[in-house]
Amino acid sequence: MQNLELNNIFIKSKAVSKKLMIILHGRGDSSEGFRGLPDFLNIDEMNYILFDAPFEYFSGHSWYQLPPEQLPGIEYSCEMLGKDLDTLFQNDFNANESFLFGFSQGSLLTFEFGARYHKVLAGYIAVSGYIYDAKKLLQDMNPNVKEAPWLCTHGTSDGVLDFQTSKKQVKILQDDAFNVVFKSYDKEHNIDRDEIEMISSWMKDIISS
Repeated sequence: MQNLELNNIFIKSKAVSKKLMIILHGRGDSSEGFRGLPDFLNIDEMNYILFDAPFEYFSGHSWYQLPPEQLPGIEYSCEMLGKDLDTLFQNDFNANESFLFGFSQGSLLTFEFGARYHKVLAGYIAVSGYIYDAKKLLQDMNPNVKEAPWLCTHGTSDGVLDFQTSKKQVKILQDDAFNVVFKSYDKEHNIDRDEIEMISSWMKDIISS
């Protein structure tokens, strides 16, 4: 899509629709790494936009620097995403029919950006990531987002981002009536086929409700 801040790949829906899935990759990856995801999700009425993170990282991109220097990049990336989603939702797509998906660093952005964004989406999916500051997120967030459906998944054998850390952070949100489901998978730092099938079913249930 043209006139957006972030480089991207746009994949048009098979059926005419104003539904949009926003996909955020992990550190060192790019939009190309998720080009095949729409085929696995198999939702004919879904348009997809796959964003490249704004910072170069070796042969790919990143959304923010490694700990403890994450915050400036997180804030900048959230700003860029906000501008681009405002543009996309102005005329072309409906926010309340759209989904935000992120893996690893993209998962953190799904929480940090998605919970603060002024529009409420149909659903949010955070895979194999963590939350920068769960308690501050609850203070800063758009209160209407709490009731939207959220799905967080993580691998019990993840050697990159700790499973227990993610689980404890999500519990903080759940204890504050944040509508987020946490699912564990016997996997490492990746996305497996059963997980994608579950995500697809979860999205289809929301779309049909």
